[in-house]
Formats: sequence, C-alpha cells, structure tokens
Amino acid sequence: MTDKSARLVEVDIIRGMAILGVVAFHIVWDLEFTGFISGFAFHPIWLGFGNLLAGTFMFLVGCSLVLAHARTFKKRAFLKRLLVVALAAFVISAVTWFAFPNSFIYYGILHAITVASLISFLFLKLPVLLIIFAGVISLLLPQWFSFETFDTRWLAWTGLYNLAPSSNDFVPLFPWVGLSILGVAFAKFVNLPKRSSALSSKTRNNPIVKFIAWAGQKSLPIYLLHQPILLALIIPLSWLFVA
Repeated sequence: MTDKSARLVEVDIIRGMAILGVVAFHIVWDLEFTGFISGFAFHPIWLGFGNLLAGTFMFLVGCSLVLAHARTFKKRAFLKRLLVVALAAFVISAVTWFAFPNSFIYYGILHAITVASLISFLFLKLPVLLIIFAGVISLLLPQWFSFETFDTRWLAWTGLYNLAPSSNDFVPLFPWVGLSILGVAFAKFVNLPKRSSALSSKTRNNPIVKFIAWAGQKSLPIYLLHQPILLALIIPLSWLFVA
C-alpha cells in the first residue's frame, strides 16, 4: 500500500515481475484446465513457483506499509486501499463460488493481503527485533499447532488445519502473514523510506523496465482482469483444437 510520493521503483519492479509471473502461472493453469496440456500445472516445481509469487506479494505488503506510513500514518489512504482490496477479495470469492463451487476461493491472495495489512500495520512502530520474532513465530505456528476442528472453510483460513477444503487459491493467515511482518522488519532495518532508487536514469527509462514497473503499480487491476481475458481467449480455442 503506497502512494505516489512514497514509491520506490525497485519495489514496483519486484511487484511487477510478480504480477507478470501470476499471469504466466494462470496461462499454464488455463491451458491445463482446457485440455491443451496435462500434468504441468500441478508439477511441484510449478506449484513452488506459484508459492514464490504469493510470498513475494505478502513480503511486499510489509515493505509497502513502511514506505507509505513510516513517517506519518495516512489514515484515509490506508482505509481506502484496504477497502478496495477487501472488496476485490469478496468479488473473487463470489465469482469463483458460482464458477467452481467445490473449489471456490474462500481465502486467496487478496484476502490474505487484506488481513496481513491490518496485522502488519500494528508492527510499524515496534523495534525491529521484536518484529522479526513475531514474523518467525507466525511462520512456524502451523508446524506447532493443527486441529481437525479447523478443517472447515470457516476456520481453515487461519492455517491451523489438518486438511483444508479445496480451493483454487489458498493463502492462509499462518504462515503467510509472517512474511508480511518480516517485510515490515526488513523495510525498517534498511530504512526503506529514506532510500532513493539505486537504478540509473537510463535503466529506469528502459521501455521493458518501465513496463514492468507500470505493471507493479497496476498489479490489482491486472490481477482482477487478466483471468477473464485469458479464459475468454483460451476456452473458445479449446473448443476448436482440443478433442
């Protein structure tokens, strides 16, 4: 969550690479779903790539909070952005419930970002070592505690389940919020708000770099729009070319 005055181009570039990675990840998923390919979308390496993308977004939640609010808390900007992401998460749940009722997204990346933003905000003014401790504990908590009573969609989102219900995108609170908390610790430790871009003007103005940074700035609309567009293209092609 950043405003224009608190942007750091390197953060936009990392987020841009992540959202473009998500587009690539979903292209493969859509090709698998429509029968063009078989087995690749569920290969452990490819699923690991998906987890890397999710982890990047969660880590950047913490970094972006420090960039935007370390000097002074911008309440209106924070609440507006939070509301937008929460509403988008609700829409994703509603749409996928109609499209994939057995595996709809009840707690995906947007849900995780919404809750992680609220939790990570509480750590902005705390000492770095305490933040690191909380982040590590959050990462390890599901390894220590799991309960069969949490194996429902109403509770599995916490991450403290034995076996979670199926979902096309699942980013539970624990351990993933730990990455956002560690993102706060990292940004505070390196004093991210006071850093300027280390990239040269020539590099920043490179068309490819500018496009990736732009994608990072527009990651939410890209996330919301890319799948409907991809499916609108790939599904009709599957009718023509997939037996």
